[in-house]
Amino acid sequence: MSDAEVAAFLARERTLICATNGRDGFPHLVAMWYGFLDGKPAFWTYGKSQKVRNLERDDRITLMIEDGDRYATLRGVMLAGRATVYSDAETVMKVGASVYERYNGPLTDETRPLVAHMGRKRVAVCIEVERVVSWDHRKLDGY
Repeated sequence: MSDAEVAAFLARERTLICATNGRDGFPHLVAMWYGFLDGKPAFWTYGKSQKVRNLERDDRITLMIEDGDRYATLRGVMLAGRATVYSDAETVMKVGASVYERYNGPLTDETRPLVAHMGRKRVAVCIEVERVVSWDHRKLDGY
């Protein structure tokens, strides 16, 4: 995919698979909803979650977003980079608002306190992407 196609794909899709490095050497994989912080992929999660504990030991992270229901339509993006974990309320709320709005619509005066309440025990994770790998089987000849 071109850079523009990758950006559009990330903006459109809804679930990413997040891989961090577990203490035992095995990858730790979880599905996450995501948003963006200053144009970079980001998500929020509980501060005591396993993925955060893993990132505290090793900031390397890989994300995969995919789509397609048969071989000829498979496409996806893998992002590898370094994660920064933020615990300050302002950044957590920015990421929480981004995630909320992607899945639920605009924040309002009524929903903003709900998002703030949800963020009380959460941290924000922002990814500095170092490598992008993408694929789009729809572009393969013969399919």
